[in-house]
Amino acid sequence: QVTLVESGGGLVQAGGSLRLSCAASGRTFGSSAMAWIRQAQGKEHEFVADINWSGGITHYADSVNGRFTISRDNAKNTLYLQMNSLKPEDTAVYYCAQGLLIATMSANYWGQGTQVTVSS
Repeated sequence: QVTLVESGGGLVQAGGSLRLSCAASGRTFGSSAMAWIRQAQGKEHEFVADINWSGGITHYADSVNGRFTISRDNAKNTLYLQMNSLKPEDTAVYYCAQGLLIATMSANYWGQGTQVTVSS
């Protein structure tokens, strides 16, 4: 069984930064790809970024590329999302997920989410 717990969300002004963390329990974190997904109010889930098990391969949505950085620390069983140059359109609940299938937006495990609000 895997439990994912996000933290680090909050209210920030446009242009500011936040760092999200996702603490994972269980033995599979270090061998699993991980992802961040977000959902704005009234909208569908949106892929943000993913990272392979070692951290050597990452992918980003066009909307965040160059502003967000996904990383992981397998020794700490923790996934991160550094978000810079935040925009009001980044406002959403951010989720971490393990085993994400982008095509269906389904995953083996999801966290409970953390709210990010960017004011203009």
